[in-house]
Amino acid sequence: MAPSSVVLTIEKPSNFSLVEITGSKTSVFPEKEKAASPKQFTWVLLLKVHRALACLSWLAAGAWTVFIAAKKRLALSDIKEEEEEEPRNRGRLYRFIRAFLFISMAALFMEVIAHFKNWNLNLNLNLNLIQPLEVQGLLQWSYLAWLSFRVGYIAPLVITLSKFCIVLFLIQSIDRLFLCVGCFWIKHKKLKPQVDADSYDIEDSPSFPMVLVQIPMCNEKEVYAQSISAACQLDWPRERLLIQVLDDSDDENVQILIKDEVSSWKQKGVNIIYRHRFVRTGYKAGNLKSAMACNYVKDYEFVAIFDADFQPNPDFLKQTIPHFKGNPQLGLVQARWSFVNKDENLLTRLQNINLCFHFEVEQQVNGLFLEFFGFNGTGGVWRIKALEESGGWLERTTVEDMDIAVRAHLHGWKFIFLNDVKVPCELPESYEAYKKQQHRWHSGPMQLFRLCLPAIIKSKIGIWKKANLIFLFFLLRKLILPFYSFTLFCIILPLTMFIPEAQLPVWVICYVPIFMSLLNILPAPKSFPFLVPYLLFENTMSVTKFNAMVSGLFQLGSAYEWVVTKKTGRSSESDLLAMAEKQSKSSNPEKIQRRLSESSLEMLSKVKEQKEEKASPESPPPLNKKKKNRNMLYRKELALAFLLLTASARSLLSAHGVHFYFLLFQGLSFLVVGLDLIGEQMS
Repeated sequence: MAPSSVVLTIEKPSNFSLVEITGSKTSVFPEKEKAASPKQFTWVLLLKVHRALACLSWLAAGAWTVFIAAKKRLALSDIKEEEEEEPRNRGRLYRFIRAFLFISMAALFMEVIAHFKNWNLNLNLNLNLIQPLEVQGLLQWSYLAWLSFRVGYIAPLVITLSKFCIVLFLIQSIDRLFLCVGCFWIKHKKLKPQVDADSYDIEDSPSFPMVLVQIPMCNEKEVYAQSISAACQLDWPRERLLIQVLDDSDDENVQILIKDEVSSWKQKGVNIIYRHRFVRTGYKAGNLKSAMACNYVKDYEFVAIFDADFQPNPDFLKQTIPHFKGNPQLGLVQARWSFVNKDENLLTRLQNINLCFHFEVEQQVNGLFLEFFGFNGTGGVWRIKALEESGGWLERTTVEDMDIAVRAHLHGWKFIFLNDVKVPCELPESYEAYKKQQHRWHSGPMQLFRLCLPAIIKSKIGIWKKANLIFLFFLLRKLILPFYSFTLFCIILPLTMFIPEAQLPVWVICYVPIFMSLLNILPAPKSFPFLVPYLLFENTMSVTKFNAMVSGLFQLGSAYEWVVTKKTGRSSESDLLAMAEKQSKSSNPEKIQRRLSESSLEMLSKVKEQKEEKASPESPPPLNKKKKNRNMLYRKELALAFLLLTASARSLLSAHGVHFYFLLFQGLSFLVVGLDLIGEQMS
């Protein structure tokens, strides 16, 4: 048949069908071909060159912006201080990630060369069919040797580890799904703890039980006044209430401020006591233990605990204490936290998603169906008898609240969680403060698990409660969750880009994580636009949680660090502004009197200025020097950022699609966190 022929068949007189058209330049309806002029060809080339230059300039500008940000962070960060704070054993994870990064970059270099030299990158490549004469040069021989070693030795290990992590991932996802189903059931049936209508006679104050309120604090000059003010305004008979301000501050100026605040409320008739320890051992647990050793504590039946940034509503005690009446086995009533600065920045929004799920789903379901959950350390009321029978506060871990809760559960005490009783508090607004808080929250449970495991096995509680404590409370939610999150999404996933034989399925890295993130956001529906940032940020935090879990499990030095979470005192300004305006008329401007809307930092600066004026009355007042923000560089996060971006470049060569986009955005999220561009910098 001729190269430019057309074959046409007629099946029916009224039905024509075209069978074949051959020929590279055949046209059924030939038209006059127009040849491109040299001028048009030149314009097309110029347009392509312009697009290429625009793309290159955009990439260069982005790279230069990142470089300038990193340089600025490096110049303003206190690297020596950060290195002193980190023990030697904490750098092991960073050294591992850095070595992994160098190997990945070398592998990417080889893969790029193999791609442009058209070497066979097929997954089903049979290396035995390649003849020695076909190998051109040492570089190709090295690449083929790497392929042979990869297929025979590395791929089976990675496949086994990935399957193990996927199984753990599915088990944890099923556990979270069951918790959500339990929460939906509670909402549908409108289940919640009930209180007797005639629990206490409002007119008969002697019928009210004796309540002790404890406010532990340490150098928290930004928020101490608001917590003391809120506690002193609790609606409870004054003769049946005692407030202990447990000050562990080592700053004398802060001690003076707290003493003045306590004395001002004491002059108003409030039964309040200021306590300060000279030997500050045991951190918060030691502080609470010392306060409970006072002789007058035996006259009280319940103790309510509030951290320095918590502001309970006046009816808090009347909403929590009545649950104890007629329920002698009840040891703890825990209220929910609410956050006054949840919309301050992206970091606080993402924290709000996590904690809303923790309270509304995890603690509410466990409290209603199991009558046990971890005490949150604040915003709760304990029966003092339950504390004493459980051994009191112990200083053996950094999670004294979880410690006392587990021991009370082993002694048969029951817990109640009140989802509709909320206590306002404050979220960390800087990544540095949030990271230190998460390190303590994830290393402490592993310390406690090592210490409590023999006691759990020997306890007299039921087998189901033992299994819940060991497998669900500790292993699944405190150990397995940070382990598979870091291993699967930060190590195995980028590794599989260089080992295609062990490639993860799309549902593992996309569909299931998105579905689980949707479940996490349900308690905070207004945060739905932050679904993707939340998913990426949770994977970013996995390196901190994994590091903390390992340090707590193996009792490394960093597991025993206790750093007080920095507060900003934002919650006090709006709540107490109206009261400050009322007192502004009667206040003397010449005297230093602390108004309720005035922050403690301003008060502290005034005290220092007054001392300097007394020391040198003729000297001019000192200038207020504003402190520069101390920006940090986080090495592990930066190393993982470049590792994931390297893996995304390798994924681009193989056109993996979803894997490429996940690795790209996950690497960028690690880069943002590593450069301390999320939240606010610590000052």
